[in-house]
Amino acid sequence: MSYGSHGAGSSQPGAFAPGRHLGRTHTVHRLADNGRVNDLSFASLLTPEGRALLDEVRDTAPARELAVATRLRREHPAELVSAALGQARLRQRAAAKFAAEDAARMFFTPNGVEQSTRAAVATHRALRLRELGVTSVADLCCGIGGDAIALARAGIRVLAVDRDPLTAAVARANAGELGLTDLIEVREADVTEVDPGPYDAVFVDPARRGGRGRVFDPEAYSPPLSWAIGTALAAPRAALKIAPGIPHEAIPAEAEAEWISDGGDVKEAVLWFGTEPGLVRATLLPGPRVLRGRGLPDPAVRPLGRYLYEPDGAVIRAHLVAEVAQELDGGLVDETIAYVTADELRPTPYATAYEITDQLPFNVKKLRVLLREREVGILTVKKRGSAVEPEELRKKVKPHGPNSATVFLTRVAGAPTMLIGHPAVP
Repeated sequence: MSYGSHGAGSSQPGAFAPGRHLGRTHTVHRLADNGRVNDLSFASLLTPEGRALLDEVRDTAPARELAVATRLRREHPAELVSAALGQARLRQRAAAKFAAEDAARMFFTPNGVEQSTRAAVATHRALRLRELGVTSVADLCCGIGGDAIALARAGIRVLAVDRDPLTAAVARANAGELGLTDLIEVREADVTEVDPGPYDAVFVDPARRGGRGRVFDPEAYSPPLSWAIGTALAAPRAALKIAPGIPHEAIPAEAEAEWISDGGDVKEAVLWFGTEPGLVRATLLPGPRVLRGRGLPDPAVRPLGRYLYEPDGAVIRAHLVAEVAQELDGGLVDETIAYVTADELRPTPYATAYEITDQLPFNVKKLRVLLREREVGILTVKKRGSAVEPEELRKKVKPHGPNSATVFLTRVAGAPTMLIGHPAVP
């Protein structure tokens, strides 16, 4: 049994099962040749001249980079100008993960921006470790130091380890920029050769990207997940950051598994050791709102009610749709689809409610007529269990008018179906 995994406006196919898995337009600008961040160019940014350049180019728009670079290279070394502009661009990207004030002061590498933990998630994890009584953590595979920063701000002493010299240097600089050097020791070393014994807990964030992009096999992580689990089992407490798509059967019995979303987007999963073995939870940020698994059986399929609930992605990944359905006194629209239907509107942080006004067999022509009759020009298309792409449907129905509607492309009791409605107002 599998549940469609993707939510609002998704154009990617996906599936989950309740017992296993419940489941733009780009403007192109010519940029200055900023090259790759390297040890020499990064070191130059820490000099007074480099810092002054960083301040000068801080708000440079992509369309202006080439002109700015040409002007600055008349007075500064070309490599330093390129490094400053490249760092400014990375800081602008990092603002989506870090507080804007922090991102404007920190240093980054391209991989560091891509792989670092969102600050809200890192803070949640650090606060939980503090609540568990942890006062010191060995942060193995620390990257540019995002998690170490959150841990230190929670009052936890951190040994941050990374084997890449540049990455370790960036993490060390970030600790200094944010005034956390008293709590963060950065060490350039192979994490497999570090003894975490003197620390209360271990945090491991294995690299999940290789030369060919994202790595999906946990044993191809660097270091492998099996090594991380072995290290975690030897520690009093541990947290392992893993991809949210990890199969539930790959989770060791000794671990608690937590899926975390931030603002409705699933960000990561964490395996906790030394807490509650076997527990599965979904954590929704901001909040946090925590839904604990109770081992409920799969929800029953029932006729479509007045309301449709779309569970948060963390709830779906954690296979906790049954817990939400019980809370809502609802059931599934289809045994393979993670939509819950109910007759009453009940407030829940774990799902978004929609009031359904129409149920139609899949038929683009009928949908187009209905939307025109109701003068719908603002159309939100969601899909789960449908092969039709949202943008493809938009082009065919050509919405026009002052009103709005939400269309769900899904299956109801096995039949391809279109549900029309709008967000429910409590």
